Amino acid sequence: MSKITAAITAVGAYVPEYVLTNEILETMVETNDEWITSRTGIKERRILKDPNKGTSYLAIQAAQNLISKSGIDPLEIDMVIVATATPDLPVASTAAYVATQIGATNAFSYDLQAACSSFLYGMSTASAYIASEKYKKVLLIGADKMSSIIDYTDRTTCIIFGDGAGAALFEPNEEGLGLQDEYLRSDGIGRNFLKIEAGGSLLPSSAETVANNQHYVYQDGKTVFKFAVSNMADVSELIMKRNNLANDDVSWLVAHQANKRIIDATARRMQLDDSKVLMNIQRYGNTTSATLPLLLSDFETKFKKGDNLIFAAFGGGFTWGSIYLKWAYNS
Repeated sequence: MSKITAAITAVGAYVPEYVLTNEILETMVETNDEWITSRTGIKERRILKDPNKGTSYLAIQAAQNLISKSGIDPLEIDMVIVATATPDLPVASTAAYVATQIGATNAFSYDLQAACSSFLYGMSTASAYIASEKYKKVLLIGADKMSSIIDYTDRTTCIIFGDGAGAALFEPNEEGLGLQDEYLRSDGIGRNFLKIEAGGSLLPSSAETVANNQHYVYQDGKTVFKFAVSNMADVSELIMKRNNLANDDVSWLVAHQANKRIIDATARRMQLDDSKVLMNIQRYGNTTSATLPLLLSDFETKFKKGDNLIFAAFGGGFTWGSIYLKWAYNS
């Protein structure tokens, strides 16, 4: 019997209509377009303005986009994973709600949280479920409403993040396509450098935590940048060596869109030509769990069956890793 691997067979995406440009940010905080662009590569980001809509809305839209494109019956979906750092509610599963709303009522569902590495970790999880041969169709959604946890008077964070969602369907493959290898890491040393202080069991919400703005993202930018550059480059280079991949063998680098300089450094370590480096950070900013599937959706038409894709991500915690996947279809 052929070995069962987990292949991506369909993708979908959604970004809100409202565009928050660098020029608009200039009217909100002390910054300017040249400063933002030169340090991050970001020109604009999408924001979900409706206060009555949360991450689930983004996830549902991305899932429905995938369903309409692929023609899949939602009742055939065995499992729904929502990778997110911004769930709708602290206890009730966002994934369970999303699955019900898209008609995947035969699926079991749960949220997965590893900050900006959430979708990457979710790829590993979805692949393992498929390889177990117990499940045939796993829908992985990366979605975040980052605007809900950003302080728009803090220029160190408000210039970076945006809202969005992307989805990928994983199915069994017997042609040797799909997920080939992974190298995932974490280190709790990062806990103090990228976090939201309040709202968890360590520091429950109170009038004082709200008054002190402790429910917004805090980031020690220089430290996070240093760790991200070295670790994303390290694991991407390692996954290539472990699979005997030369730079010519790599078709595309699918890297987390946190900062253009981090992406460039990773590509240099892999000795990849710029034409192989997928980038949409200039349009969306850092959408956290959504960056990788948004790349897949935006560049889907460029992928050919058998293409070697290297995924890489780095997130709070710290969490990071790289995945080697062979693309399974021609768009």
